[in-house]
Amino acid sequence: MLVKTRIATILLLVAQWCCIQSIYAESTTNTTAMASEQQVTSDDAIQKFVKANFSERRNMLNQWPASVEQLEQLADFLEKEQLYVDSAGHTYIMKSADDVVRYPQDQQVKPTPTDLNQVTLVNTLQKALSFGLAKAKLKSDSPSQRLKAIDILESNVSELDPNMVSQLYAHESSDQVKQRLLLLKARMDLSSTDVKTKIHAAETLKASNRPDVLADVEQQLSQTALDPQLKQALEQAKKDISWRLKMSEWSSYIFSGFSTASILLLAALGLAITYGLLGVINMAHGELIMIGAYTTYVVQGVFKTYLSHYMDWYLIAAIPAAFLVSALIGMLIERTVIRPLYGRQLETLLATFGVSLILMQLVRMIFGAQNVEISNISWLSGGWSITPSLILPYNRIAIIGFTVAILMLLLYVLNKTRFGLFIRAVTQNRQMARAVGIRSARIDMMAFGLGSGLAGLAGCALAQVGNVGPDLGQNYIIDAFLVVVVGGVGQVWGAVLAALGLGVSGTVLEIGLGAVLAKIILLVLVVLFIQKRPQGLFAIKGRFVE
Repeated sequence: MLVKTRIATILLLVAQWCCIQSIYAESTTNTTAMASEQQVTSDDAIQKFVKANFSERRNMLNQWPASVEQLEQLADFLEKEQLYVDSAGHTYIMKSADDVVRYPQDQQVKPTPTDLNQVTLVNTLQKALSFGLAKAKLKSDSPSQRLKAIDILESNVSELDPNMVSQLYAHESSDQVKQRLLLLKARMDLSSTDVKTKIHAAETLKASNRPDVLADVEQQLSQTALDPQLKQALEQAKKDISWRLKMSEWSSYIFSGFSTASILLLAALGLAITYGLLGVINMAHGELIMIGAYTTYVVQGVFKTYLSHYMDWYLIAAIPAAFLVSALIGMLIERTVIRPLYGRQLETLLATFGVSLILMQLVRMIFGAQNVEISNISWLSGGWSITPSLILPYNRIAIIGFTVAILMLLLYVLNKTRFGLFIRAVTQNRQMARAVGIRSARIDMMAFGLGSGLAGLAGCALAQVGNVGPDLGQNYIIDAFLVVVVGGVGQVWGAVLAALGLGVSGTVLEIGLGAVLAKIILLVLVVLFIQKRPQGLFAIKGRFVE
């Protein structure tokens, strides 16, 4: 009996042990499955999108599982054609042929994998991406995000549901967003079959300033047998919208003129100092601008190679580098070429022209004859959208602000420092300045270096808006001399006014007459002005002016 009891106990223990092992195995399996599922759901949404098939991608875009910022990042990668995938399903971002990073680790991959395929979207998915962005942003608490969503919806009016727009309008709290939704609904009502609805839509759209709205109104006007009241409302809407678009267009022209004026002023400030102080016509000034641009290119290359994580800040380092390199080269030119030729303007002109040819050839030998690429930093890309038809580029705004800052700093140096006092003294009366102990030769060299450094800053700014090549300076040297002559020799404020006048008027003339004819007319006007006022807008002051 005792033996049987022991056997039963052993069997019971074995059964319990088997049960425990079964439960443990099932628990382990469930835990593994849950961990696997958690890993899948926690994968980066862009990676999941890349690995998904067509239907899965469409579903993801309709109901984006991650943040709005990541959806915007996906759209940015696709727009710039940077999104790639290899045969194993790994995601890569190709910023350039030599700059490929693994996503999302952001680790640079060298050499570039040979099995990369670009991720592209068909039209159906492209529309789904647009609407996905709009849906995600419409749920945002920020009115600015909802306005961006409406920007997307306005580009796809034919795909919208009027009931959805009406619901959005009813629940919207921001007046600005409600106004945009009202205009969006009016565009949809313009295609209605009810005449009263179309008249009300036309009266609402009078407040619009979008070119596509004008196209919709003109399309309605092209129809035959229009109701007289509807036709009158459409014509009034067309008139008001056209006027707003014309104002936006001219505002863009004026802003472009100010941008051109700021570039001319940067190029002319250094020339105004050297020409006003030394009386030297420096034909190599344009090449000093070019050197500043190439210095910016070199700094960009250093950041791309050694400091790739800080590429958005390379311009901050390029500004002082461009100033110093151009200033040092300018002082070297003054010391070796210009100083032995003081007082001999024709020989100085020819000598500096030869220096300009030497500098251009050196740049061609070092960097090649082709233009080099300088990329805009991310926080200067894009523009400030004031209206749908008026967008001011951030890089142009930055150049205007940069020019104002340099101008204020230069005025401070010239008017509030000992060095500036010496420059003004030598400019007004060199002999008297020497008599009171000012070392005019040293001031000449330092002032020439200051003017050359300002030219380098102009090149740094130009690198953000135009092509950088060996002939860069030749495009601005003549205009810079015109600014100096019209403004008055050595007069900073004269250079400011002359740059504004020539920049804005030149831009307006180019729009109406073309670039070549505008240059001719502008040059004729400058010649006539100099004949009437040879000393320029502001005459230099001094008892003896050499």
